Amino acid sequence: MNNTKGTVRHVRSLAVAGVLGAISIVLGMTPLGFIPVPTAAGSATIMHIPAVLAGLLEGPITGGLVGLIFGLHSFIRMGSPLFADPVIAVLPRIMIGVVAHYSFRLTGSVAVAAALGTLTNTVGVLGLAVLRGYIAVPVAWGIAVTHGLPEVVVAVLLTTLVYKSLKKREGESDASCY
Repeated sequence: MNNTKGTVRHVRSLAVAGVLGAISIVLGMTPLGFIPVPTAAGSATIMHIPAVLAGLLEGPITGGLVGLIFGLHSFIRMGSPLFADPVIAVLPRIMIGVVAHYSFRLTGSVAVAAALGTLTNTVGVLGLAVLRGYIAVPVAWGIAVTHGLPEVVVAVLLTTLVYKSLKKREGESDASCY
């Protein structure tokens, strides 16, 4: 029995994971990963968006893999003691694409998937930081409001634009094959 279709799908998922994982690393190593916003935080990170897109485009495993790449990058670069803890740096990031995928399957909404994937990152990191004693609850709430909310807005806008353009391009590619 020939399983060419499954092999192609697997190769595509691996390629998408590699490309989006690399984009996540580039976003984290350059100013490209930070969008200026008019809040006390000053910028919203978009480093999690590749994990959201991976979950939307290729499923929960690919989304989790791109999130793992993002988390390992955070752990290796550890800009703060918080991210020197692998549980905080990695675990919530793995869940970004997984949550985005399943919320998209449930709702059919890219915007909802982007928002919930982003909130998974914010709530996961801040919640674990509180549980593990790195920050106090009021500090976590302050960060969630000033940093997390702008990230949700930016993620919804960017993810929706990128997803729609990729799907449109994919449809054009399919049409040109016939």
